[in-house]
Amino acid sequence: MVVGTEETRLIVLRGNSASGKSSVAAGLRDRFGRGLALVGQDNLRRTVLRERDRPGAANIGLIELTARYALDAGFHVVVEGILYADRYGEMLTRLRADHRGPTHCYYLHVPFEQTLARHAGKPIAHEVSEPQLRDWYRELDLLPDGSETVIGPDSTLAGTVDRVLRETGLAELPPLDR
Repeated sequence: MVVGTEETRLIVLRGNSASGKSSVAAGLRDRFGRGLALVGQDNLRRTVLRERDRPGAANIGLIELTARYALDAGFHVVVEGILYADRYGEMLTRLRADHRGPTHCYYLHVPFEQTLARHAGKPIAHEVSEPQLRDWYRELDLLPDGSETVIGPDSTLAGTVDRVLRETGLAELPPLDR
C-alpha cells in the first residue's frame, strides 16, 4: 500500500544503544521545525506498550502504522531505534518500498567501549548493567539490502544532523505550517 507523497521524507536511524539515534532525531526536529514526526522505538515499545523487545512484538506493527499515518498526513518522518535487522527488517523494507518520496537510512556505528561510556551518562544507566548492554550490542547489524549509510563514531552530533539534513534534502525545505 503506497504511503506518503513524493515530497515527504522518510528517514530511518538505527544503531546500538547510546549510539546517538535519539539525539540526532531531536536535532533534526529542532533544526527543521514543525512538520517532522519522530517515531521512536523506545517511546512506542517501552512507554506506550510497555513490552519487551522480542521477535513479532506488537511495537513492530505500531511503529509501521504510526510512520505510515504521519507520512499520509504530510509529515516528514524519522523512525529511530535499535531496530534489530532480524526483528524489524521486514517492516522497514515494506515501509521503505511503499513510501512515495525519498527515503534515507542511516546506521550510527559506535564501538562497544564507547557505547558503555555514553550509556553511563544516560538517565537509565542505573537500570541497565554492562552485561545487559553487552548482550544487546550487535556489531554493524546492517539491513541485508545495503540501503544504509554508516555514520561512524568520529561524526559529531552537529555534524551528523547537518549531514542528514543535507543528504535528505530537508535542509532546503521550509518547515510545514502546522
